[in-house]
Amino acid sequence: MHKILFLLTLIFAAQPLQAQQDNKKVFVTRDANGVLVFSDSPQAGAEELNLSSRANIMAATDPTLPATKKPAKEPFGVEIMQPEEQGTVRDNTGSVYVSGRITPMFERGLRVRLLLDGKAQGQPQNNAVFILRDIDRGEHKLQLELFDQNGKLIATSPVTTFYLHRTSAISPN
Repeated sequence: MHKILFLLTLIFAAQPLQAQQDNKKVFVTRDANGVLVFSDSPQAGAEELNLSSRANIMAATDPTLPATKKPAKEPFGVEIMQPEEQGTVRDNTGSVYVSGRITPMFERGLRVRLLLDGKAQGQPQNNAVFILRDIDRGEHKLQLELFDQNGKLIATSPVTTFYLHRTSAISPN
């Protein structure tokens, strides 16, 4: 209770002080060096300044950001990096290491499947590195397929042709 009474007394005491400050006048003169001198008492040759106590209010602006279009999602691209197109792989065991690249970036949930001579090599997996074993010598064609989280085919690589050289049982040279 005492706090409320004290606050009310302060508020009522401050109002006359504010009114006195509103009625004060300001005068401006120039000294011998041409510098402006402000004062609350009139001097010889002083001009009274007309000051307004109204707040400097600017017009409201719209705070919402302009609508921006989300950049179109770049379509995925798939390519076989190894073996190279028309490249030769020399391996007597018939092992071929295949690595691919997904662009723009491999995302979680994507799956990659390797096709060798048009036939799927296992189930789609979550990386683009494959190891093929016991492949016959000769010409082979590789292709990668990229699937989304729902199993929908979203990209395929160009067909890459490579040649596997293995020692022949008939002609070892």
